[in-house]
Amino acid sequence: MADYAIFQTGGNQVKVTAGETVKLEKIQGEPGTEVVFDQVLVVSTGGEPRIGQPTVEGARVTGQIVGHDRGKKIRIYKFKRKKGYNKTQGHRQSYTAVLIKSIAQGLQTVS
Repeated sequence: MADYAIFQTGGNQVKVTAGETVKLEKIQGEPGTEVVFDQVLVVSTGGEPRIGQPTVEGARVTGQIVGHDRGKKIRIYKFKRKKGYNKTQGHRQSYTAVLIKSIAQGLQTVS
């Protein structure tokens, strides 16, 4: 069974494993900067998963910022029939790519 952790950042819950690159909601920092996520909800390193209430004590996920980018553009189109009303709007969500370095479960660390 693979070692994994579920943590919360930017209002989202993310499941990660060590060595994985994930896209998260924008985080302040330069590429190469280390970031630590301490709101770990579930962590599993080998055996049974530890589930927090609401977070796991002493658990943390360490990552490194790879870069910042923006997602694919989406188009929002609104109209009202028979009224001559239409409106087009676009949106690109910013994100940060983070390489997960290690998952720490209190005393145990998985790299």
